[in-house]
Amino acid sequence: MNEQDPKVDLKSRLEMLFQRRTFGIKPGLEVERALMESLGHPERSFAALHVAGTNGKGSICAMMAAILQAAGLTTGLYTSPHLVRFNERMRINGVPVKDEELLELWRAGEEAERRAFPHREREATFFEFTTALAFEFFRRKKIQVAVVEVGMGGRLDATNVIEEPLVTVLAPIGLDHREYLGPDIPSIAREKCGIIKPGRPVVYAQNEWAAEEAILRMADERRCRTIKAAEEVRVVRIRQTLDGQILRVESRIGEYGRIHLPLLGRHQLLNAAVAVAALETAFGELGIPLSLDAVRNGLESVRWPGRLQVLRRQPLVLLDGAHNPPAAAVLSKSLQELAGRKPVGLVCGMCGDKDTESFFAELAPRLRRVWAVPLRTPRSADPHAIARLASRRGLTAEALDHLAEARDKAIQWAREEEGVVCLAGSLFLAGEVLELEGLRP
Repeated sequence: MNEQDPKVDLKSRLEMLFQRRTFGIKPGLEVERALMESLGHPERSFAALHVAGTNGKGSICAMMAAILQAAGLTTGLYTSPHLVRFNERMRINGVPVKDEELLELWRAGEEAERRAFPHREREATFFEFTTALAFEFFRRKKIQVAVVEVGMGGRLDATNVIEEPLVTVLAPIGLDHREYLGPDIPSIAREKCGIIKPGRPVVYAQNEWAAEEAILRMADERRCRTIKAAEEVRVVRIRQTLDGQILRVESRIGEYGRIHLPLLGRHQLLNAAVAVAALETAFGELGIPLSLDAVRNGLESVRWPGRLQVLRRQPLVLLDGAHNPPAAAVLSKSLQELAGRKPVGLVCGMCGDKDTESFFAELAPRLRRVWAVPLRTPRSADPHAIARLASRRGLTAEALDHLAEARDKAIQWAREEEGVVCLAGSLFLAGEVLELEGLRP
């Protein structure tokens, strides 16, 4: 190995970092706090909007970051997972961290880890180390505000070293990661509400009472003002095409008028309401008016690949990251709108720890055919098992070894049947599809 080549050096470090995933998830904040102290607390160098939830939090983060950037603020965005390149996880004003910058951050992170744990008594997990790099990146670039997405849960997530967010944001909460977060909605909601900080305002999306009750109780205990997004911001769809949605957005602050949102799906209306409500609250905390143009221009410029993304139009081919039952229910409704009466074929790859049976229970009524594929991750579910579950729902299903073959078969079927193709089941799959199509997130 040529250690003088920065790309080779970075590649080797990435390979070592991905190996840390094999040690599993280790919830807790002790390691991340030690890393922050060793680095000199980069998490305190910027204002933050901290976002947790089950589904939609990535879209909400992307919208808020786009609006903040349109408002003229130097804006960091930290999200996970990445789709194609690791660099996607940390962006400033929409631009991912450069390889040479990442390599410098890596060296600083490794040195901080050595200082924090001189006897190697504890190695940071993949997500802990990545979070430390992102916060250090934001400090070095002197950003003004960061939009930070929780990785999983909230209370014990590495991002929860953020002590005083401008606003805490809670996207819709549903059943996922039950082995770590709890068996039901109330217990999962309590874990996600762990990012609520004393006295800091909370903006939330939830309509289901079991989760809303947990949010309100935690906010009350910590003396936080709560803002239910749909009651503060009204978002109405005027029409939807394959190019996006025309929305009318208004709030108690003012009317934003007609906005062209490039993202598809009725669920994005609630996500937009949450994003606008959160930023109106944040700017109110700062005593600064939020520009109507910033909201309009930000929402019209937002990009968030792998979420009802149109890959082709003849036949219609859609890519979506839906990977759990609540997301499958949302995808089913979106397919009903976008496909109409046309038959839908699904190319599906999923992780083995997901509730595949419930996923298909939600989605099967909108499907005719399924092509199951493996994912390029040790977490991949057996495609034959996926195909069997789809068959039990009355669908024609087959397991294939290669994504490209499944995609081509699905497209050919759609041409013959005048149907629609959807590729979904995992964000890992979304990344593989974008790579296969030669598209960069």
